[in-house]
Amino acid sequence: MKPLAVSLGDPAGIAPEVICEAWTKRGAKSLPPFFVTGGAGVLRAAAALRGFRVPLAIIDHPGQAVEAFASALPVLGGSDSEYRPGEPDESGARLALGSLEAASLLAASRDAGAIVTGPIAKSELAKIGFGFPGQTEFVAAACDIPADDAVMMLAGPQLRTVPLTVHCALSEVPGRISADLILRRATIVDQALRQDFGIPAPRIAICGLNPHAGEGGRMGREEIEIIAPAIAALRAAGIDATGPHPADALFAGHARGTYDVAIAMYHDQALIPLKALDFDQGVNVTLGLPIIRTSPDHGTAFGIAGTGAARPGAMIEAIRMAGEMALRRTGR
Repeated sequence: MKPLAVSLGDPAGIAPEVICEAWTKRGAKSLPPFFVTGGAGVLRAAAALRGFRVPLAIIDHPGQAVEAFASALPVLGGSDSEYRPGEPDESGARLALGSLEAASLLAASRDAGAIVTGPIAKSELAKIGFGFPGQTEFVAAACDIPADDAVMMLAGPQLRTVPLTVHCALSEVPGRISADLILRRATIVDQALRQDFGIPAPRIAICGLNPHAGEGGRMGREEIEIIAPAIAALRAAGIDATGPHPADALFAGHARGTYDVAIAMYHDQALIPLKALDFDQGVNVTLGLPIIRTSPDHGTAFGIAGTGAARPGAMIEAIRMAGEMALRRTGR
């Protein structure tokens, strides 16, 4: 398997330090070889501030990362900036974007086995002309995949969830959901769970939009007119989809054992249970791409950057999961 490309994320956030800590735990966590695209000075300073011994190996090509990984954290050339934790600025945003671009291109060209993206600050990137809602859409564009076919899945040890609509106002959600969108997203999820997660017959639970899944139309008709017909079409196509389920009961412990993934109608309906159950191990996985992309399911956390409070669990899980997915795709 080829080494994984890890993008630095915003250098003022916690990504540099949790990347370094992930490398120090590479043996204990059985992590596959990975390298970081740019930011050697930032990584060196972040490791020193946390008290980690993290020697760096500056490499010229991803192929050099495997040999270097056992004794040093490989860094593929690239740009750099000053390390000022908790103080995002234009220089850091440019470094984050350059690192993301480099990692995406290496994964798309198959020089890297997968991409793991460090968290960015969308507001800071917008100031330098970044025109995408987030990294998911950027990576999809780098792969020439329509943004609607790049599906966000949040995965942890206890739960997998997919938000049908993502970064939009709650008031916009009813107008954005459709039977066609449910069909497209659920089909992509079914295929990805088979290919990348080794689940031969995925069970997909689909949430209702309204309280009590609409209660027979008393609290809204989206379940009757949109969601239930989409589920029927999925079942006719051979996909094991059930619902619409009342979302307030679907994430209880006894219910989670009845499905492999839950498709929610909007962002918080999917992310609140995932973060409540698996905050320190939650991974954002982009399904529907020709490459593998994961990311820790947390933000830049500028408020704790450089304080020693950041925990590396989600970054470690994002790297581990990307490696497992890559192995399933390549078979070696």
